Amino acid sequence: MKTENLPLLYVKPGCPWCDEVTGFLDEHGIGHREVNVLENPASFEEMRRKSGQSLTPTLDWNGKILADFGVDELVPFLHEQNVELEDS
Repeated sequence: MKTENLPLLYVKPGCPWCDEVTGFLDEHGIGHREVNVLENPASFEEMRRKSGQSLTPTLDWNGKILADFGVDELVPFLHEQNVELEDS
């Protein structure tokens, strides 16, 4: 999969939920692009426009948005996107 086609994960440094979600995606080999919204004001505004809020993490999975979530909300969202998760 080309990098530009990977889901976008908007994060803020020091956000414990962002770290948890990033670790989960990495552990399960789920490709994504991370965008630090504090380093890039345009990305912050893009995240706010897409999600209607300013909290992270926010995931843009091919236009489907999951905002202000943890792993408990991520797993059912991934299942809805037909992503297979291996038991770890």
